[in-house]
This record gives sequence, structure tokens and C-alpha cells, in this order.
Amino acid sequence: MHMKTILILLVLALATIFALVCVLLTRGRAPSTCQHRPPGQEDTDAGQSLVFADLTPEELLQVVRYLRGHLGVPLVDASRAKPSDNCIASVALQVPAKAEVLRFLDAGGARPPREALAVLHFGNQPDPNVTEYVVGPLPTPAYHRDVTVQKYGGKVPYHRRPALAVEYEQLGEFLKSQVFPAAPSFMHQVMEYDGTSLAALTAAPRGSRSGDRLTWFVLFQNVSGFFAHPVGLEVLVDHSSLDISRWVVSRVFYNGQYYRDMVQLESAYVQGRVSVEKVRKAPQDGDFSSMKPRAPPAAPFPLQYEPQGPRYSIRNNHVVFQAWSFAFGMSVNTGLRLFDVRHKGERIAYEISVQEALSVYGSNCPGGMSTRYMDGSFGIGRYASPLVRGVDCPYSATYLDVHYLAHAEVSRTRRSALCIFEQNLGSPLRRHYSNLQSLYYGGLVNSALVLRSIATVGNYDYVWDFIFYQNGAVEGRVQATGYTSSSFLHGDGLRYGNRVWEHTLGTIHTHSVNYKVDLDMGGVKNSLVAQDMVFEMTRAPWSLEQQIERPQLTKKVLDTEDQAAFRLQEKMPRYIYFAANSKNKWGHQRGYRIQISSFAGEHVPEASSMERAVSWARYQLAVTRRKEEEPTSTSIYNQNDPWTPTVAFADFIDNETITNEDLVAWITAGFLHIPHSEDIPNTVTVGNSVGFLLRPYNYYDLDPSIYSHDGVFFTSEQDFTACEINPIACLPKTASCLPNLPPFTYDGFKNI
Repeated sequence: MHMKTILILLVLALATIFALVCVLLTRGRAPSTCQHRPPGQEDTDAGQSLVFADLTPEELLQVVRYLRGHLGVPLVDASRAKPSDNCIASVALQVPAKAEVLRFLDAGGARPPREALAVLHFGNQPDPNVTEYVVGPLPTPAYHRDVTVQKYGGKVPYHRRPALAVEYEQLGEFLKSQVFPAAPSFMHQVMEYDGTSLAALTAAPRGSRSGDRLTWFVLFQNVSGFFAHPVGLEVLVDHSSLDISRWVVSRVFYNGQYYRDMVQLESAYVQGRVSVEKVRKAPQDGDFSSMKPRAPPAAPFPLQYEPQGPRYSIRNNHVVFQAWSFAFGMSVNTGLRLFDVRHKGERIAYEISVQEALSVYGSNCPGGMSTRYMDGSFGIGRYASPLVRGVDCPYSATYLDVHYLAHAEVSRTRRSALCIFEQNLGSPLRRHYSNLQSLYYGGLVNSALVLRSIATVGNYDYVWDFIFYQNGAVEGRVQATGYTSSSFLHGDGLRYGNRVWEHTLGTIHTHSVNYKVDLDMGGVKNSLVAQDMVFEMTRAPWSLEQQIERPQLTKKVLDTEDQAAFRLQEKMPRYIYFAANSKNKWGHQRGYRIQISSFAGEHVPEASSMERAVSWARYQLAVTRRKEEEPTSTSIYNQNDPWTPTVAFADFIDNETITNEDLVAWITAGFLHIPHSEDIPNTVTVGNSVGFLLRPYNYYDLDPSIYSHDGVFFTSEQDFTACEINPIACLPKTASCLPNLPPFTYDGFKNI
């Protein structure tokens, strides 16, 4: 063997030995998989929160079986019911009366019976109506009682019923089989309609007076993101008859002109009397409206992870996070809601819930100008969408399913419709760096717990959050995204929005969201106090010729509901808080302050014939006595008959005294949206976020977050690199682990 070959082999052997030594030396320092540890706090709920839990699929099934066997009338599955049929429209939890629940939670009383609220459409009766039944006890129902008159003061007329999914299917078939064929030349030559190339979007409310059921349908190209592709054709359908064969077209609109029906439009078109504005046919992906990224993937975006697993616990519908605990649920109509919210073991709120989301549109097209969407009628909870891991919520969040029964007799499961996660908000909750006198640093990372759902109601996606902070504050927040609604651009359209594509007018509209906040501090009896400031002019005591303008505190107890109802654009005291009948160490009434974040547009004029149906939106804040007969600020029946509203919030405010009473705050937050080119293809959440904060105000003797285990403090004289002094210094050891990310899955396209 040549010497050169021997030397080469020797070098290779040495290199191999060196590499093995390096591997052995570094093996012990390789990051391991993060190990989950139980949360530090213990859940002592013992099942009490189940009194607020949504109905299970088995319970929903039992209610349907009971109703089928005990009502004595024929019932058709709502998924295939005609307007002239009887059907079960929805079944959901009947939340027990507050007094019963508090006796159970606080005084060792009996657990309230578990009951369901069933909404039935009775179309196959001499007097068609909507009836609500309470059914119980679950899981084995034995009784039902009609609560319609008790809740609403009378029967609910049938025309007020929310449209079922099957009614939209029937209307779609009516357009396809009866309406469009009446104008064959126009539909083929102008619309290039092939039987599937158009999509329809409903306007609401339906008509112009009580008893109407007339709906404008706005037509779009049936492509991805169709909301941005109006074609200029809109059809008004009268579907008030319970006999589908008697549905008729009441009016047709095309490119600024109105026609009696499609026959008249066809005749005018054939005679050359129609001003045609032909829209370029869009590809199936929608072209400009496509949400497909225009750039290839690059480096992954930052991820958060939990080095020792989640620091919160979830048992059934009960969550514990540090000093917080609460029960949660999902109303099929109004969406996310909280019950029995406690901080440091004390209840601060009995209920915090979404009530309604209202959008009021402007346009010079009939569908747009007549639209006032009340999303609770469509079902904010029903349209809670499956969440995408890593985008809709952090990748490592906890994802929960939601079960509901609506528009069919079989319950449905919405996979991953809720997420819960702790989020490092990337900024300090509080901090101070001292370079005067003593030298030290003290701070606390702003890490908060988030409960989230996202409802896709038609074109809009609403991100609903409840956020729990370590200082005892809780936030309710909604962010709007999705597609902006649009009209066909013609005539003076730019008075009602901005042009965002060739034929697309992004139409001006307002968003208003209403919340119910039932605060209970130190018991159910609270008062409402307002504080603000004025400048006081005074002479300096040490120099009488010198004038000083100093801020001075003003304070007023708001005694009545009228005093506590603040109109939307009215100046409101900057500090408003619920005050308990107890004091903190410093002699102040313990309280929680309501702080609203909103830049709402104008409210519908009160002279409007439909304003009372949305009269909650008159007020940025209204505080009323809590009453079991006033559980919600609106009704699902208001959408289709706003002219005679089933629930008118304005009637809640009748100047009753609110001193030392069980009080509810009704909070409205909103924003004006004038769509612009950057809303194409999608509206972003940035800048479109509103809500409220509930903040402790003299409730504690000092900031409760000082007791957080996340606090950091060190002085110039300490070794701030030592773990026992500064826990942040330990992170290279305690947090140097590989997150155990679950595989990506998504069930959002199943069972739609």
C-alpha cells in the first residue's frame, strides 16, 4: 500500500473519531421535547359550572324525540320543511333563572333542573305562528310549557320567523326555475347565465311594513369571493305566501333602472331599450377577489409555545387561569357568552355575553340601500366557523368543538369552533426602571388568557374575544374581517362608497355590536357612579397673585336608568363604574370600571319606522335594573319585522331607580366602514377592532398582579444572571425545549 494512501486513510480515521467525540459531547445539550406539567392552580368547580353548559348531542336528540311524541301535531324535519309545515327550528339551553343559580352556587341550594328552549315554526295551523317551549328535565324530558306569551306578551306572528336554510334553498330554486327563464335573451346574452354562474345574496329586512316577506336578492358572478363581483341585476321576491307556487317577483332592478318583472326586462332588452353594462366574466378563482397568496411561502412566521404546557385548565365548560375562573357557552343565536366570572375567588360578573351585531348599509342599488343586517337572526353561534390552527388562533391553542341544533332535527358538531390560549402580548403589563436614588428594575410580562370564536355570517367574519389579564381586567373585543359587501357601480354610486374595481362599489356601512354585562361585586346589589374632571381656578396659597389651574375630581351617583343611558354621540363621563356595598382598605367603594373602545358611525334616525327594533344602538352605554323578563336587548324576530319589534330595548329604560340594585350594563361599540381599494380582496382586522374593558377600580387594596408568579425584580447590587434572583435568566435552561406541535388537521369542509 502506498504511503500516500495510508496517510489519507489515517486523516479520514482521525476526522471520524473527532466527529464522534463532538456528537458525544453535545448529545446531552440537545433540546428535549417540552414536558407538560399540571397548572399551578386547582379547579375546585366540582361540576357546578355545568348549570351553564350547552346541551350535548344526546340531550338535543332527547328533546327532539320528546317533542315529536308529545305535541300532537305533525312535524317535518326543518331541513326539508315547506313554509306550510310545522317544524323544530332550533333547540338550545334554557339558562335557569339567576336567583335559582345563585342559591345553588352560593347557598348550597338544589341544582336547577336542566331544561331546553325549543323554537317551533307552526305553518300547518289555522293561525300560523312561532312558539317557544321550555322542555325538561334533561336528560329525560317529562314536561313542556309554552313560554311565548310570557316572554313576548303575545304570540309571535309567523311572518317574523327567521328564514330557515331550506327557505333559502327554495328561493334559489325559484330564481333558477321560474325567474331567470322569463328573460332568456337577457340572461344568456348579458348575464352569460348557464344555470350555475350566478350567486344570490339576500338583503334584510324583508319588505317595508309589518306582515311583509319580500326580499331583494342581489346577483353576483358565482366565483371565489363572489361578494366583490356584482353584475347589476337584483330581484325582489314576494315569498309571503306559505304556498311556494304562489311566490312572485315584485320588482326587478338592472343597472339603475327598475322593471315590473323579468318579462318586462326581457321585452325592453329585445327592443334595445336597456342600457347594458356587460361585466367581464371572471375566472373561477375570482381573479382580484381570490384570497390565494400572491407570493410563495418564505421563512415561517414566529410561533409561541408553552415550555411546560398550558398554564390554564379546562374541565367541561369551566376554565381556570391563575386568579381567574369562569364558565363559557355558545348561544346558537348570539354566540359566545361567559357566566360566573371570578377573580381571586370572588364573582365579579354573573354574565358577559354578545347580544347582537348590526350592519346598516347605504347604496344607490335597492338591495344595498335597504339592508340592515341583524346577525343574531341568522345565528352568530350557528355560523361559528372551524378555526385554522396557527392562523385563527395560535398553533398550540386548545381547540374545542361546539354542538348545536338549528334548521334541522339532527344536531351538528362544529369542529374546533372555540379556542383557548394564553398569549404573551409582547409588552409589559407594568414596569419601571429606576435610575434615581436606588437602582432597580421591576416588571411583569403582559400574558393574558384568550377565549375566541370566529363567526362567518355571510360575507363578514367576526373574531370574538374575551381576554383575561393578570391585573383583574377582562376585555370583550370584536374584530371584523372577511369580504366587504358591494353594489354594482352606476350613476351617483360614489355618494355611497368608493370604487374598488371596474364595476364594484364598496358600499358605506356601519357596524354596531351590543354586549350584556351583568356585574356583581360583593353580591348582586350595586350602584353606578360617574367620575370625571374639571379645571379649578385658584390662587397659589404661597403666592396669592399667582393663579393655578388644577384638575379637580367630580363625582356623581347615577340614581336612575334615565341618568345612566348615554346616547351614542353624547359626552359620557370618562370614569363610570359599578360600586359595591363594601370598601377597600383606603375607604373607597370597591368597584369595576367600564371603559368602551368605539368609533361608531351615526345611528339610524329615531324617526325611522324600524329604529325601535335596534334601539339598543342608540346608546353607547345604558345601565338598567336586571330583570328575568329582559334577558336580551333584542330578538331574533326583529330582523323580519322591525316595524313591530318583538323586543324593543328602549322600553327597558323607564327611569327606575338603580341605586343598590342588581344592575346590567348594555354596551354598544362599533365603527363606520367606508370600503376602499385596500379592502380588496379582504378587509383586515387592523383598525377594525372595538369593544370594552372591565377594570378594577379601588376593588383591591393594590394591583393584584403584584402577586403574579411572572414578576421580575432585581437591583444593581444583585446578581441578575442568577435564576433565584431573576427567573428570566433561567429561560435558556427552563425553556430550551422543542414544542411538541400536533399535526395540522382541518375539518371545516365536512358536513357543511
